[in-house]
Amino acid sequence: MPLIHLDLAFWKPGWVEPSEAEWREKQRRVLAGDAWIADGNYTETLDLRLERADTVVVLTTPWWRCAGRAFLRGFRMPGQLPEGCEYSAWQRLRDEWRLIPAIWRDRRANEGELSIIAQHGQHATRHVLKSKRAIREFLGGFDTGHRPAGPPSCGCR
Repeated sequence: MPLIHLDLAFWKPGWVEPSEAEWREKQRRVLAGDAWIADGNYTETLDLRLERADTVVVLTTPWWRCAGRAFLRGFRMPGQLPEGCEYSAWQRLRDEWRLIPAIWRDRRANEGELSIIAQHGQHATRHVLKSKRAIREFLGGFDTGHRPAGPPSCGCR
């Protein structure tokens, strides 16, 4: 399945944010295919993805693990940048470092996302993965070309 990195689709050249209407229309275009995996957390447009999703995976790992991964991610340049955007290693490290207080502050924000998912994604199978072990088990359930069988590991539907 094609992997859609929402951060790559979001930004306009020069790191300019699109208007909400532009962003919603662009998502409709990039999600038009029959099958895809979308990576990102744009809560404002989560409803668009949920309309077409048959499976939703939410990672609710501890805030400190998320913050540590953000910090380490700052040392690695991304393999791909949005079209027309430049990003030095120093800018990347600075931006990832600045995420750490936001991750702490928003450590309970998943509750809002889960509420949106419950409202707009009732038709989709939901998986809420809370640990590295749960993620490994979930990914281990895939055969080539097949979805994991059985109910979500979190027990929610």
